Amino acid sequence: MAETEFNLLDPFSSIDLGIADMTDGIKQWAIGNREIIQPVKNVFNSMITGIDTALNAVPPVVMLLILVLVAWQAAGKRTAGVVAISMIALGLLAPNAWGLAMTTLAIVVSSVILCFLIGLPLGILAGKSDRFETAIRPVLDTMQTIPAFVYLVPVVMLIGIGNVSGVIVTIIFSLPPLIRLTSLGIRGVNPSVVEAARAFGANPRQILFKVEMPLATPTILAGVNQTIMLSLSMVVIASMISVKGLGNEVLRAMGRLDAGKAIVGGMGIVILAIVLDRITQGMGQSGRERGHRHWWQGGPVGLVMRIIGKT
Repeated sequence: MAETEFNLLDPFSSIDLGIADMTDGIKQWAIGNREIIQPVKNVFNSMITGIDTALNAVPPVVMLLILVLVAWQAAGKRTAGVVAISMIALGLLAPNAWGLAMTTLAIVVSSVILCFLIGLPLGILAGKSDRFETAIRPVLDTMQTIPAFVYLVPVVMLIGIGNVSGVIVTIIFSLPPLIRLTSLGIRGVNPSVVEAARAFGANPRQILFKVEMPLATPTILAGVNQTIMLSLSMVVIASMISVKGLGNEVLRAMGRLDAGKAIVGGMGIVILAIVLDRITQGMGQSGRERGHRHWWQGGPVGLVMRIIGKT
């Protein structure tokens, strides 16, 4: 290949830093060392398969009842009614819509659980340490601004296609809001409350778990809500690497120009988003906002306890 002469007005066309060749070398290394990542892939795959199997093993009517009871306990009767109507509508979209929705829900639940396990400690550390928060901020900015499609290539190189790759891509995309809002919640706790707890002899662990975390819970749950919404937004994109569920149905329908199936898959994702959003928003409400002091004093749990108390 002939060398390009250096042009002062267009210097970039004659400069090659070899980034493409370096990236290709990383790809070859990843292909040759996939067995190193295989144990992690197996753990993720076992978790996803277990949740998917459990959700699909429960009869639809029983799962509908469970979701309604959870919504009633977390957010009240009105939200429970919205969840019931939404899930019935989802089941009536198509004969296979419920099963696909449970597979999608398994992917989202797996991603959110792993995001919570990773993001909560990092968010607490960022809320406690200015230095760590300053160091992690550009990383979170990068994770949120890079297009989602860019995540697919390196993950597929390392892991291969399938549900595990989809969960990892979803984690990378939806983790930053949880870290940011957890840090914001910890930093937003009134310093006078912390000082009062310290004056009464509380150690740092007690201050964190008995003062700061309870007061920051609404903000943390807002981060969980955003993580869930971003996870659902990745469902269709992740289906490009053979992730099953409603997103895969939408992708296949787009390839065949089948508007009916695309609408069914899209509506299913929207309904799941509505249900999960209403439940998580209700969990962020305090007991006083729901008309009682403790969470177990309302909803189906409170009803059962009142019945037992009367008898």
